[in-house]
Amino acid sequence: MLIRKRTAAVLVSLDLGMLVFIFNVVGWLRGIIPAEEFVLVPLLGPAALLILVIYLIDGYKSRTDMMSLDYTSQHIIALAAAMLATLTITFALIPSGYTLQQSRSVIIVSFLVLIPATLFYRRVLSHRFHNARRGRSLVFLGSRANCLDFKTECTKQGLLQPVILCSVSEPDSSESPALLAFDDVLNQLKSGQLEIEALVLRESNRELTDELSQTLIGLYFKGVPTYTLELFHQTYWRKIPLYRLNQTWLFQEGFQIAREPVFERIKRLSDIVLSSIGMVLGSLAIAIAAVAIKLEDGGPVFFRQTRIGRNRTPFSLFKLRTMRLEATGGAYTEKNDRRITRVGRFLRASRIDEIPQLMNVFLGEMSLIGPRAEWDKLVAEYETQIPCYHFRHLVKPGITGWAQINYPYGASLEDTLRKLEYDLYYIRHFSFILDASIVLKTIHIMLFGKGR
Repeated sequence: MLIRKRTAAVLVSLDLGMLVFIFNVVGWLRGIIPAEEFVLVPLLGPAALLILVIYLIDGYKSRTDMMSLDYTSQHIIALAAAMLATLTITFALIPSGYTLQQSRSVIIVSFLVLIPATLFYRRVLSHRFHNARRGRSLVFLGSRANCLDFKTECTKQGLLQPVILCSVSEPDSSESPALLAFDDVLNQLKSGQLEIEALVLRESNRELTDELSQTLIGLYFKGVPTYTLELFHQTYWRKIPLYRLNQTWLFQEGFQIAREPVFERIKRLSDIVLSSIGMVLGSLAIAIAAVAIKLEDGGPVFFRQTRIGRNRTPFSLFKLRTMRLEATGGAYTEKNDRRITRVGRFLRASRIDEIPQLMNVFLGEMSLIGPRAEWDKLVAEYETQIPCYHFRHLVKPGITGWAQINYPYGASLEDTLRKLEYDLYYIRHFSFILDASIVLKTIHIMLFGKGR
């Protein structure tokens, strides 16, 4: 935990120092700032925006793979957003003039230099940190069945660390995979042979003795990061495991914010304003797409389907048509689905087909951000097969959401289960910061064509 906080502190310090340094150097070179002066206070606004947007894309988390192309593109988008926000504030709050025009050019040039600079030292630090993390292990303590499930999930999530599975009872070495006794792990830890990234406990385990509980408490106070399995899912993978669900789960602390009147008004107002702007800006894209759809097969431009909204209220959802007129088949869209037209494939990849849903947002049937609005026939099926699936209907569905940006398009019941874990995380952990993070990552998906 200390290492993670130290990493975040180092990155924040580097970002702030680099911002101040680059702005002043560019200002000196362009003659806006006198050579004998050093500007600091006027940069507090841009500095706050810089820290905010990088925080939104997890740019201060040691677990983020900052060497990946995905992170690089998100970083560029985030800093571009900070630059536009800085320019907008400058235009709105400061009277125009020749000197100001030059200062705006300083803002643009400084951010253009800041992007590669901040990416460079992130890649260096990320490389060093990931090498260090490979030497630390995740230790899971639970029953054999729990251990196997945890190991499988770690593999799916692509974790780099070794995973040590420990049985709460006397392990049977004849079974595969072999489980270690927790005493063996403690001995390795004391001798310095083992470094622990995190210790994960299966909740409500009646096999934990008082002695073992005291040992775990001692490790926690010595600085070993210790999580229940549910908390580990939420912290590392940012989802909620379905095994924890029951009908009283939604009454726990954390759900009330989604029903607060003040929150409702702010979110509704932002939906109205942003959907109105989006419909105006997206009208040209819809017009071009409409022409392309007509030229391809002469069929209708729009597609309408009954979806289920908040409190299980049905509504008609509008999208640009992306499938052939005679298309038949299953409810799920498969990879390389032959029902999708050539134009439709591009519209789906860029998510342009979803622009008409802004009308649903404007009418209050949807929100810009929330769980995916599902087809009424699929909802009826899911609610009979997936316990607590109806929890999704606590909030309005959205055009984009936490599940959409974290999990590929679902084409099976198993995919629906996995996406529900992300939807429930969003419902429980809603914040405007989380919404802003979803917006930035959605822009990344739209620009790089990762929609379905």
